[in-house]
Amino acid sequence: MQAPQEILLAEPRGFCAGVDRAIEIVERAIQKFGAPIYVRHEIVHNTYVVNDLKAKGAIFIEELSDVPPGATLVFSAHGVSKAVQQEAEARGFSIFDATCPLVTKVHVEVAKLAKEGYEFIMIGHKGHPEVEGTMGQLDHGIHLVEDVADVARVQPAQTEKLAVVTQTTLSVDDAAEISAAVRARFPNVREPKQQDICYATQNRQDAVKVLSPQVDVVIVVGSPTSSNSNRLRELAAKLGTTAYMVDSADELRGEWFDGTARVGLTAGASAPEILVQQVIDRIKALGAVSVRTMAGIEETIKFPLPKGLKIDAATGLEIRERTPETGPSAH
Repeated sequence: MQAPQEILLAEPRGFCAGVDRAIEIVERAIQKFGAPIYVRHEIVHNTYVVNDLKAKGAIFIEELSDVPPGATLVFSAHGVSKAVQQEAEARGFSIFDATCPLVTKVHVEVAKLAKEGYEFIMIGHKGHPEVEGTMGQLDHGIHLVEDVADVARVQPAQTEKLAVVTQTTLSVDDAAEISAAVRARFPNVREPKQQDICYATQNRQDAVKVLSPQVDVVIVVGSPTSSNSNRLRELAAKLGTTAYMVDSADELRGEWFDGTARVGLTAGASAPEILVQQVIDRIKALGAVSVRTMAGIEETIKFPLPKGLKIDAATGLEIRERTPETGPSAH
């Protein structure tokens, strides 16, 4: 058996700004209000992250009826529908919204255009919480398409005012193909000013396009529920490289590396770096001798935390912010 000689790490990989922010919101809520903190849906789609937060005092629920009155509730990074938001408010929870700001941007766009009389075609995966959240911004007039075939079947009530939005974690290439089919059928369709697919999804897919031709096998670290991680594995396979997705190093199989000289390694936007390091250790144990990081885009985006969760590390006290419009704000 020939063991792999080199591991080539994709850059960028792993956590994005939206995931960092969502996890920090839960950790700070626990720190500030004490356990338990309730979280609607997995905060991000990663088993390790969810188990880590459970150990710290987070309770993950799907139904708001499972949250006791007066509790602190965090909405997951994927966003929620208007109905969930309204029910949570009606039940009197103390709410912190960890929706990724790039998903919120799509929600805002949908609300704005709906007021102008637009209907929507949404490109996304049925049942994904982000899709349910975005489609749930309206009670009618938003139609889901999952592939090119769906585009031929969709029946909006009118085509004069029609806009397209997409799930933020799709395959860039698949979304472009479906968007082209939408444009071909509805030439007047309004497209987002900036593409809805998030910068981190795009960057990780671009990195896999550079990585795949240079390696014999690609390993993607990510959980089965993670849309963007699944897309990375599919993309590598589409480019002709054998590709596997693992939730942890335990899932690696020795036979995957038979006859491979170089292994490519990346991680979805919700997979922590500790898992990547554990996978590296396991592949090294199989014989890999060197690890090299590919050149790639450096991501510097950071999203602000919601009001009421900014804590001064030195004092443990909440930071009172001064804003130009309001002066000092008391939380």
